[in-house]
Amino acid sequence: MAPHSASPTSLLKAELRSAALARRDALDPDLRREGSLRIADSVLGVAALAEAPIVGAFWPIRSEVDPRAIITRLFERGQRVALPKVTPDGLVFREWKAGEALVRGGFGLSEPREDLPPLDPTALIVPLAAFDRRGQRIGYGRGYYDQAIARLSKNGPVLTIGVAFSVQEIETVPAEPHDRPLDHLMTEAGPVHLLKAASDAPALPR
Repeated sequence: MAPHSASPTSLLKAELRSAALARRDALDPDLRREGSLRIADSVLGVAALAEAPIVGAFWPIRSEVDPRAIITRLFERGQRVALPKVTPDGLVFREWKAGEALVRGGFGLSEPREDLPPLDPTALIVPLAAFDRRGQRIGYGRGYYDQAIARLSKNGPVLTIGVAFSVQEIETVPAEPHDRPLDHLMTEAGPVHLLKAASDAPALPR
């Protein structure tokens, strides 16, 4: 979208995204590595995650939380893992097994091979640029995960677990109607207590 046609909300999100990512980039690499391991402990502690036969994860880029420890431990528990591939129709998840080669995709992403069959996860580990205490997130500006969650939810409930560093927290995400709050959010400081709005649908038992 051209800058002159961007909505005020989109412009505000872009400013908040840029500032949060700058804070994330400024973290010491050792702190990011240690923080990612602590985040993995918190994510694996979500009881409902153990019930998901297929978990959608992601391969890290830039200064993101590194979820590879999560993936390793999911394999150890006997769970299957699917990684996203960016397509013109949005994110398509394909199964990935330990040791399989990944291919270079757009935006610097590492993605599963195109010949692997698509799968629909029932749980997602979700990357993000910024978050607030309501569980709202700002992504990277293309809406891929919002669209994927909406699509997967047509098959039934989808457990969503956001992962971020605490410096990515902001006071309020300017949420739009299509934005869906996360079920759980984990930082290196532990699980974030999410303040659900009264209008939110009742949460499923976790």
